[in-house]
Amino acid sequence: MLSDVLGLTPEEADAYRTLVSVASATPAELAGLVGRDARQVVHILGRLEGQGLAARSLGDTARFVASPPAAVMRALLVQRQNELKLAELELDSLDETYRAATLGRGVAEVIDVIHGAEAIRERVGHIQLGAREEIMNLAKAPLFSLGNMTDDTAIERGIRYRVIVERTLFDGEGPSFGEITQAQASGEEVRVADTVPLKLFIVDRELAIVPLLGSADAAKAGALLVHRSSLLDALIALFESEWEKAMRFATSAGDLQNAPAIDDLDAQVLSLSLTGLTDRAIATQLLTSLRTVQRRIRHLMDIAGVHNRMQLGFHAARAGWLEAERNGGGGTSRLRAVPSVSATTARRSIG
Repeated sequence: MLSDVLGLTPEEADAYRTLVSVASATPAELAGLVGRDARQVVHILGRLEGQGLAARSLGDTARFVASPPAAVMRALLVQRQNELKLAELELDSLDETYRAATLGRGVAEVIDVIHGAEAIRERVGHIQLGAREEIMNLAKAPLFSLGNMTDDTAIERGIRYRVIVERTLFDGEGPSFGEITQAQASGEEVRVADTVPLKLFIVDRELAIVPLLGSADAAKAGALLVHRSSLLDALIALFESEWEKAMRFATSAGDLQNAPAIDDLDAQVLSLSLTGLTDRAIATQLLTSLRTVQRRIRHLMDIAGVHNRMQLGFHAARAGWLEAERNGGGGTSRLRAVPSVSATTARRSIG
């Protein structure tokens, strides 16, 4: 019903329907068609005109024409939907404030269940916008779409953003090498693991979101919103443990230490090679040729004085090539790589 959807009175909805069915009409003509007093119809037309649903005819300003229903009604519907979205966000904000102010949280209040992909996306975006100190994220395949999970304004505000990416995400659905390079350049700290145990998003060590299932349909099932509790402490400890074991991602020669005669492309090839990616996959990620990748790996082995890739990985770890000091939003952190050599022997790898 127009009166319900667009907020029109029954009289206004009836007048608009009638005006749509004729080329144009004067207030008196429309009054006859809807069976109402002409003075009442004048007021109704004034309200419809004010809402953009009716306009005066260009050829005769005493006559009125209906605005195109598709264009006008769609705009009004979008406006109503936006108002509802804002109301939902306000309710979420009030709910979070209420929960934060509530002492002695009971068992039932430790975990909330979020149903559906859109609700998960909204909640992640909401708590991310409210981040004050740090965001931690485990990115595991397969992904369900959550849009841009990294809030650029959070990094600009000095929020520390740490992400562990599963290596298999490089197979197509995850971030590209270029995207990771851009993320690190903006201040995001990225490490890579062969696998991560679950999908996880933690903000300020106060809230965590955990999808209920590990499949691509996880968003349909929902997710858990975990508040401060021993369970949240366990999830934070899990992330920190994975962070220590994951491999740092080098995107330039400046990310390497104690590695002479290595340029940016060498550093990138080394970093991707240690994740277990094939030479062809590395070439695809770096937008270069297979022969170039193979030549660069040979160059790296010559620098290290080794004869195979496994030895190269051990040398890079022993020589501290992938160690560096970095200042994060929460203070100085030591980023130490534990490199992998191949997809089968790697303990940790980029993903």
